[in-house]
Amino acid sequence: MSVFKTNYTVVTSNIDELNHVNNVVYLQWIQDIANLHWNELKQGVDTAAYVWVVIRHEIDYLNQALLGDTLLAKTWVGKTAGLKSIRHVEFYRNNKLLVKAQTTFCLLHAKSFKPMRITDEILAMLAPK
Repeated sequence: MSVFKTNYTVVTSNIDELNHVNNVVYLQWIQDIANLHWNELKQGVDTAAYVWVVIRHEIDYLNQALLGDTLLAKTWVGKTAGLKSIRHVEFYRNNKLLVKAQTTFCLLHAKSFKPMRITDEILAMLAPK
């Protein structure tokens, strides 16, 4: 499996009234790391004919992140078939799992916005390397 990693540092704007990272912030980070990883995977390939849209998020909040924490975020592509692809994301602080998520993406044709089957070319990009 090809794992993509990046870091996030918790800043004041990430903190909610309970003094920890707000769930909406994690959702944004999940979207951000998915886009970063996709941009890396598609390098050199013309992907203008299609777009990915989220159709489901599942997020488990296991521990809190606090102001000033540096989090390691990891993502990888899971089961991909038909119209859908599953992406996994995990957030760690000092090797302790804080949050894990699974997002289901659906592939759409970029002009019609109709769902389309995932092509062999896309499957090759997403395949573990």
